[in-house]
Amino acid sequence: MKIGVIGLGLIGGSLAKALRARTPHEVWGFDRCEETLVAACASESLQGVLSFSDLSSCQVIIIALPPVACLSFLREQAAKIAPKTLVIDCCGVKRSICKVGFEAAAKHGFHFIGGHPMAGREFSGFQAAQATLFNRAVMLLIPKADEDQAVIAQAEELFLSMGFVRVMQTSAEKHDEMIAITSQLAHLVSNAYVKSPRAGQHRGFSAGSFADLTRVARLNETLWTELFLENGDFLIREIDELTASLNEYRQAIQDGDAARLCALLKAGRECKEQQDEHR
Repeated sequence: MKIGVIGLGLIGGSLAKALRARTPHEVWGFDRCEETLVAACASESLQGVLSFSDLSSCQVIIIALPPVACLSFLREQAAKIAPKTLVIDCCGVKRSICKVGFEAAAKHGFHFIGGHPMAGREFSGFQAAQATLFNRAVMLLIPKADEDQAVIAQAEELFLSMGFVRVMQTSAEKHDEMIAITSQLAHLVSNAYVKSPRAGQHRGFSAGSFADLTRVARLNETLWTELFLENGDFLIREIDELTASLNEYRQAIQDGDAARLCALLKAGRECKEQQDEHR
């Protein structure tokens, strides 16, 4: 089977490497950066460079582009995709992508499934890609409501063959609601946290907690701007709820209210314990 990977950054590059390392499929790829294409071919992560004029030769196309570029690809290149081809995107937001993807699939006769690999690193670009990035990770799939079960099974089998431990189905709405708290808010808080004037003086005063909280501050600002804006409604809700919660702690500290502060900390500890029990 010929698989085309569109976009060879951290996720696309890692998918290409995992496919080459773990499966017998042909892997062809496209990236707008010539240096990336040269590096991908030199590392044998690809068997060839895929041009948009040759999209119809692929049985599976994986789109690993930022949201705006992914939407442009679906709108501008959909007519070149052969009927019955399985197309899966890997964007970190799903409502806008799935709407356009489902419409394009219906018009041109291919199958579109929204996707999001639950794996990543604090580094970006093909140079950070790893064939093992998805080992024991979860792959989220968002198929249309009446998608052929055989097509969904094909997608599930493909991702399991790359090292994913589990494939889960969800809706675009549920995905975006949950990703606002599990990923986007964490990146936003980390990025804001390191702006403290004292953060740059942490050496000798920091241990694991500082490293854990600041790891994802090293983000790709162009990509995450798109993700935050595409999911603004859910992300703003999480920001507002976190701000309200922080203000409760602040008020208790300002008032010297030990009982209130202890109760807030106890409630937070218990929330974490309950969450860990259900992992």
